[in-house]
Amino acid sequence: MIEATQTALTPSEVTKIMSTEALAEYRQKLQAQYDPNAPMIYVCCGTGCQAAGSVDVVEKFREILVGSAWDGKVVPMIKPTGCHGFCSRGPLVIIEPQDIFYQRVTVNDVQEIVEKTVLNNELIKRLQYKSAGAKESITKASEIPYYAKQTRLVLKNIGRVNPTEIGDSIIRNGYAALAKALTQMTPQQVIDEVSSSKLRGRGGAGFPTGLKWESCAKQEGLRYVICNADEGDPGAFMDRSLLEGDPHSVLEGMAICAYAVGSHRGYMYVRAEYPLAVKTLTTAIRQAEALGLLGKNIMGTGFDFEVTISTGAGAFICGESSALMASLEGKVGRPRPKYIRSVEKGFRDSPSNLNNVETYANIPSIIANGGNWYKSYGTERSSGTKVFALTGNVFNIGLVEVPMGISLMEIVFGIGGGVPNKRALKGVQTGGPSGGCIPIPHKIPDINVGYGKLAEVGSIMGSGGMIVMDEDTCMVEVARYFVNFLVEESCGQCTPCREGLTRMKEILDRITQGDGREGDIELLEEIGKFTNNFSLCGLGTSAANPVLSTIRYFREEYEAHIRDKKCPAGVCKKLFHYEIDPDICTGCGLCKSKCPVKAISGEKKKVHVIDQSLCMKCMECYKNCKFRSVKIM
Repeated sequence: MIEATQTALTPSEVTKIMSTEALAEYRQKLQAQYDPNAPMIYVCCGTGCQAAGSVDVVEKFREILVGSAWDGKVVPMIKPTGCHGFCSRGPLVIIEPQDIFYQRVTVNDVQEIVEKTVLNNELIKRLQYKSAGAKESITKASEIPYYAKQTRLVLKNIGRVNPTEIGDSIIRNGYAALAKALTQMTPQQVIDEVSSSKLRGRGGAGFPTGLKWESCAKQEGLRYVICNADEGDPGAFMDRSLLEGDPHSVLEGMAICAYAVGSHRGYMYVRAEYPLAVKTLTTAIRQAEALGLLGKNIMGTGFDFEVTISTGAGAFICGESSALMASLEGKVGRPRPKYIRSVEKGFRDSPSNLNNVETYANIPSIIANGGNWYKSYGTERSSGTKVFALTGNVFNIGLVEVPMGISLMEIVFGIGGGVPNKRALKGVQTGGPSGGCIPIPHKIPDINVGYGKLAEVGSIMGSGGMIVMDEDTCMVEVARYFVNFLVEESCGQCTPCREGLTRMKEILDRITQGDGREGDIELLEEIGKFTNNFSLCGLGTSAANPVLSTIRYFREEYEAHIRDKKCPAGVCKKLFHYEIDPDICTGCGLCKSKCPVKAISGEKKKVHVIDQSLCMKCMECYKNCKFRSVKIM
């Protein structure tokens, strides 16, 4: 039996790297051991796949591979990685060098994968990917539309490196950009390169990154570099996946920023609900310090930069910069007026540069390849790529990275695979609770994703949440959901946000319960505009966006709830009931078998009937009827 080469050395196996030349030599040593044609089995071990059992899959692979007869063949290396991105298909396994993609792999599949695919190059069809409606499966990961239509700059390493092995990062040029910045560039040249890239902050506001860095660098005294990993938007998991899958790219970006602005202390503010990210990040920091890539006298250049992790309790408001810094100081996380800029007086009343995880992860590539290279992706006003968490009523749920300026319809249909169950697309919510609902394709034919374009239609980029909604989505309920979320998460410090959100919630609750009144729509608009115009921080000044955008584009749904006491989408339970259309029903009995309360009666091949006194409106009959004979009334 021949064992595959171990490509990642642990810090204990090398002496501390005390020069940039030593880093280059270490990288060459690792690359000399790397055989691109050697067999490798990558197993996604991001949070989602772990929840589906991928850790057990890894252990089963190791157990079977050791016990198999190889007859002189090289034994594949098992590499647990971060999130591959295709979350709805996990656990995921990719076998190299053939680029074979297997989905929804369980422990029970491992023996067959080893015997058929690894040993005999035989494909297992049931584990292969097949697009909705397609007849043939797709063998290679690179040919699956979900991956093929993406442009991965930030996510390029995730799924190909073990995030707990720093050697995996170094072999793929990790910390090379930091070495270049420390030895070949002045701090101002670093800032100029970032400015020329036109990178805008990926945390939500889209402020020019280079301008922020330059403002911080001009300040006197002790400066801090802070990473915002307090990702609070419902359904968003971009930052979590980056920290879990490629923590060294984020740490390297922070170190480059620290050199540029003249800082020696960094803090990562991470949600405590991200235990895997915290664990992976802690390991990465310790390994980087052990190799001399973080900490004192980095690579012998005399530059010091130490990073500390601080976990937050999950308050959405702490995603706001000044609230985050207050929490980091051990105080209550409350925003402060914006006339005090954090680059002048932030954490501990000192100049502080704060960017989010994705922003820092872009920096190494910009320094390595140049700002003009980065600008070649995206548009004039929105350069580069953006990572989105694509969720909701769409076939392919997961992380996607696309160039700025891409069509929203291309994301939903080209990458996302469209809407399941033959339902029509109704709209897309971008920007999380602070964003808006975009009514594509029936009211806005399409829109290109960019900071300016999204603002024009009443939404925002946000940190990258993207929720797809089909025809069965009630837009009034969507607005109520997000307002209710913000009522719970508002710090309550300023009256417009505190009272405005509470009043909007009360009105929306009434409307969805069938107690809406004439004038409620106009009152929601008035309160929403007041809340957005006069609140203290970014949460309040965008809090009414879901309400205002749904009224703007789906006013008829509000009117149906208020005037007709009907919920057209069949979501608000007091405002609808189900009936079976006798002209369409075939009597197949599927609805009857799916009903949990036995409210449906009828004989085989005869029209079925719903007993309204028993029906609990669970939607099972509606969702499962293949002939769409169950109607919302």
